[in-house]
Amino acid sequence: MDLELLLASLVFIVPMCFTPGPNNVLCAAHGSRFGFRATLPLIFGMAVGWSSLGLLIGAATAIIERYEAAFEALAVLGAIYIAYLGVNIAISDTSKGAEINGSLGMRTGVVLQFVNGKAWIHFLVLMTTFGGVFGDEYLGKVALVMLNLLFGLPAVMTWAAFGYYLSKLFTTKRSARTLNGFFGIALIGVSIWIVAS
Repeated sequence: MDLELLLASLVFIVPMCFTPGPNNVLCAAHGSRFGFRATLPLIFGMAVGWSSLGLLIGAATAIIERYEAAFEALAVLGAIYIAYLGVNIAISDTSKGAEINGSLGMRTGVVLQFVNGKAWIHFLVLMTTFGGVFGDEYLGKVALVMLNLLFGLPAVMTWAAFGYYLSKLFTTKRSARTLNGFFGIALIGVSIWIVAS
């Protein structure tokens, strides 16, 4: 194991996991709307999809780099899906009766990773720049994905808790609508960032 490369990879992984992106903003929005516990299936789906995407990219980095146009098309498709989620959150009903049917589950968490431009960029950079930190074999890439999950999981959980506690400050229907609007617009902003970058 290359200790210097490991430290450099952590300098990349930690900020990438904790800074705003589709997963974090969606978890904050979902946590504020449905509570932390109801967000756990979404988080679990994100963990499964995130790790699966990392393993896939780790196995196929050279192939993916050759088809840049397909990667860009996927990023645009992902941005559209993220914007769609943002619009739905921004205009969602804030009444208590609407809570039960609208929460997102594990499937959304998994699918989101495969259309999440930030996740693709994250893993492409991780595998091409830091892929040899645990050795050049595929098992080394698996270890790198698990290290990434070690920081990614607490990141989305932190954002979900943040959203949940923030909702405690926004207790009226009007303030809840404002909070939903803020998180929805933030997701739309993330989708625009994905297309622009």
